[in-house]
Amino acid sequence: MSYMSRAWRAAAPWRSPRPFSSGPTAKKSVPYQKTLREEGAGSGEPSRPPPASAQVVVVGGGSLGCQTTYHLAKMGVSGVVLLERDRLTSGTTWHTAGLLWQLRPSDVEVELLAHTRDVVSRDLPAETGLHTGWVENGGLFIASNKQRLDEYKRLMSLGKVYGVESHVLTPSQTKELYPLMNIDDLYGTLYVPKDGTMDPAGTCSTLARAASARGATIIENCPVTGIQVRTDDLGVKRVHAVETAHGTIQTPCVVNCAGVWARALGRLAGVHVPLVGMHHAYVVTERIEGIQNMPNVRDHDASVYLRLQGDALSVGGYESNPIFWEEVSEKFAFGLFDLDWDVFMQHIEGAVKRVPVLEKTGIKSTVCGPESFTADHKPLMGEAPEVRGFFLGCGFNSAGMMLGGGCGRELAHWIIHGRPEKDMYGYDIRQRFHHSLTDNNRWIRERSHESYAKNYSVVFPHDEPLVKKAFKKPIFSRELLRQGCVFQERHGWERPGWFSPGGAAPVLDYDYYGAYGRERHRDYTYNRLLGDEYTFDFPPHHDIIRNECLTCRNALALFDMSYFGKFYLVGPEATKAADWLFSADVSKAPGSTVYTCMLNQRGGVESDLTVSRISPGAPGSPLAPAFEGDGYYLAIGGAVAQHNWSHITTVLQDMKFQCKLLDCSEELGMMSIQGPLSRVVLQEVLDTDLSNEAFPFSTHKITTAAGCQVRAMRLSFVGEMGWELHVPRADCVKVYRAVMEAGARHGIANAGYRAIDSLSIEKGYRHWHADLRPDDTPLEAGLAFTCKLKSSIPFLGREAVEAQKAKGIFRRLVCFTMEEKVPMFGLEAVWRDGKVVGHIRRADFGFAIDKTIAYGYIRDPAGGPVSLDFVKSGSYELERMGVTFPARAHTKSPFDPDNKRVKGFY
Repeated sequence: MSYMSRAWRAAAPWRSPRPFSSGPTAKKSVPYQKTLREEGAGSGEPSRPPPASAQVVVVGGGSLGCQTTYHLAKMGVSGVVLLERDRLTSGTTWHTAGLLWQLRPSDVEVELLAHTRDVVSRDLPAETGLHTGWVENGGLFIASNKQRLDEYKRLMSLGKVYGVESHVLTPSQTKELYPLMNIDDLYGTLYVPKDGTMDPAGTCSTLARAASARGATIIENCPVTGIQVRTDDLGVKRVHAVETAHGTIQTPCVVNCAGVWARALGRLAGVHVPLVGMHHAYVVTERIEGIQNMPNVRDHDASVYLRLQGDALSVGGYESNPIFWEEVSEKFAFGLFDLDWDVFMQHIEGAVKRVPVLEKTGIKSTVCGPESFTADHKPLMGEAPEVRGFFLGCGFNSAGMMLGGGCGRELAHWIIHGRPEKDMYGYDIRQRFHHSLTDNNRWIRERSHESYAKNYSVVFPHDEPLVKKAFKKPIFSRELLRQGCVFQERHGWERPGWFSPGGAAPVLDYDYYGAYGRERHRDYTYNRLLGDEYTFDFPPHHDIIRNECLTCRNALALFDMSYFGKFYLVGPEATKAADWLFSADVSKAPGSTVYTCMLNQRGGVESDLTVSRISPGAPGSPLAPAFEGDGYYLAIGGAVAQHNWSHITTVLQDMKFQCKLLDCSEELGMMSIQGPLSRVVLQEVLDTDLSNEAFPFSTHKITTAAGCQVRAMRLSFVGEMGWELHVPRADCVKVYRAVMEAGARHGIANAGYRAIDSLSIEKGYRHWHADLRPDDTPLEAGLAFTCKLKSSIPFLGREAVEAQKAKGIFRRLVCFTMEEKVPMFGLEAVWRDGKVVGHIRRADFGFAIDKTIAYGYIRDPAGGPVSLDFVKSGSYELERMGVTFPARAHTKSPFDPDNKRVKGFY
């Protein structure tokens, strides 16, 4: 028998790197009494012959494959086939810890986790009469400092919105709950009584039985050998069939739930699956007296979790130097790796410190198996951009059991209806990664490592990844860097976050946090500036961002927005496509610019953007391209550009419109000059009349700036008079310098996206995927004016919007301000007359009105419609980390509600 104390001592630098090699060695085996491994597994014969055809073929019999198959069958899809190359759970699921924590810093993930919990604890037992192995012993989150407890308090506030019971405990209360715990260094804990654990074999076998009872076909020992893809008449690649070692199944839909092996399966269809395999481990202790019925523990600061395993514990965590699985074996089934104690010992250290009895407790077994991890530590889901009908349900970062139920349901809904029911943007493979990144092995590896190593770090509102070297840089990044630009990363681009008066803060090559023998960067300015912002209070750079905002409000500021998506929709049926795609009427005369939404079939907002009608230009010109028919220029926030591209492309393909979508995002720069003095300065630079009469708001024209041709648009994202300049790449630096030189005597300043966030929320402008998402409608979000309901022109989502208008609005986006100056970041609970009615989606500080501003959707607890009178009549409080603050609700923007400033009236 191996002891934790012996393992700890043996891991000292002067000892053998394999501490158990000279003594008793714990066996490699999972702690579960039952697995689905049986004699004859992988014998070469399938459990049943594959059918000739199927509506959907799910590949991979782990948690996601079984959950997706179950939910497809439950939603009424017939002809669902699940193919597993060996036995169910044989890849990574069989050895997973099976923990389920109900609270995460995301409203959508809280909902996904709640559904998984319902499936395993209620639905499956009711349907099958079988026990899934669900154990509800609770969860305990350990905080050793104030920041960590503040993070947990944020989760507690969000949990109140969804009815998740949780309690903040003092160290002494924690000791009463968990007598074996060392509380000497405790700051506090968060206790969630209804967290628990699942048994992987029990859950997956019960899912398979329930799915089979509804008509699904489960075939084991049936490896996939190929994916047939065919190109249709419009040049679109689509799934045609799945080839197996035992026959071919014709199908229009394949779901890749192959876990670590998903990348290889994707290659069969020509699909990039950006994930990596890593070793992920835990050890199982011998019996511990007094541990029975204790809650599961997550001690993030010690990088360790403690899972109750009957009368023992499983101990694991996330380390800074994980081992990559370099050569993924196709034959690996029900297999485990040898545990590398040098890598794992940090978890032993943390566990012994937290529960001292472990120092003299034996280790019964070690579990080190493969898991798949992704660049942002979020799963890969949805239809692949390369091939229609090829869906992903993989890359779950060791959370496939806990997220499986919710994600399986969303994936099933996606396959059936073309989109998920919830806002799954953060998981959608088509939306969140630029196509240039999904096969960039260096970027995938570095970002996956960073996400893994930081998995237990406090989630701060303004954190940024250090891996940026594979990203696209602003066209005049050197100019900005010299002036102290602190860059953010969004969707493959670096963009200005804010400007430090301390000078340049370049982003250096990724150093893997000093792991793998690499030397860690010293005196790393960019990293230091990020670290300064690791707070839930106002950051130390608050006053710098204040100056950027007030300079824009009182004089003028230049914002580099080159990372924006810049698309052209052109062709014989471009207007027909535009009418269908855009909720507003954009088919106006050339020179017009319209703010509009794009909706899905349920009326949810897929995007907000500006659309400009253009005339044909010269061949090869990125500023004014040549085309036949009609043309529209689309400017879209860069963080969601890929989402927009995918949505538009899908609609064009499904509707078979005769037009093209062209991407000129990298060929054009974009700078926005905003503020009361913007006209005075730009009149010196632009060769056109900028008066209200000659250049009214929401129009655009081709003109010259510093001798260069540009497209000038009179628009604003910050609520001031201003113009955007869309400039060919080669001319960007020249135009930028000309604007800055002309503005110097008027007090011009560079400003970044932190300022835009503040200025835009102060004016009441929406940010897509913050206060505006695919599960929000324009009527709920206060954007009814973007819908051409007074016309007879059909558009995607119109029927849903009209039905909601007739029925009434049962949730509404509301603006809140507070007199007390405390920072808010989103996820805070909204109280109305003593009842929770919603939560904050987006918050920031408004410097012109000198108040915290927050936007959130509210409901009537009685189930009635949420009218403006309902909004006005309530008494509101916002709960921040367990403390409530009085708030005032607004039905109009608290800043310039009459929109005079954007029109040039000061």
